[in-house]
Amino acid sequence: MNGHNLAGMTGSRSSALFLPTASLLAVGLVCIALWTGWSHSTSAQTQRGAELYAEHCAICHGAQLEGQPDWQVADESGVLPAPPHDASGHTWHHDDAMLTDYIRRGGQAVLDELGVSMTSGMPAFGEILTDGDIAAILGFIKSTWPERIRVIQAERNGG
Repeated sequence: MNGHNLAGMTGSRSSALFLPTASLLAVGLVCIALWTGWSHSTSAQTQRGAELYAEHCAICHGAQLEGQPDWQVADESGVLPAPPHDASGHTWHHDDAMLTDYIRRGGQAVLDELGVSMTSGMPAFGEILTDGDIAAILGFIKSTWPERIRVIQAERNGG
């Protein structure tokens, strides 16, 4: 074998190694781009939910999702104060369908339909918020929960 053929074989071997490496690098870059896009989309959706929460929910449920004081004790008129949406509340005990319905139709309509005898002060937001808005608000609320609670609530959604 002369030096020229040896160099050609080395070049082939180098090219053969380069193609899988380049492919892996390309796949890695695509994955990073997709994750970055997903993460930006998720954070943008969470930000939108935070803004909608501040505009429509915080007045009753608190700017820090803390709810009203003594939220488990009805007032003189029999209405329960707004509960917290943080981990100390019961929001995460319900699936998304129920929470969406509660926000859309208002608490009393849902409780009456379920046969629950309590008075809810939660107004209906179905004429004000779209289903996308409600999903964004719920996404924001969930983003504040510890991982363990997010997993439990996701199980209530069948996932």
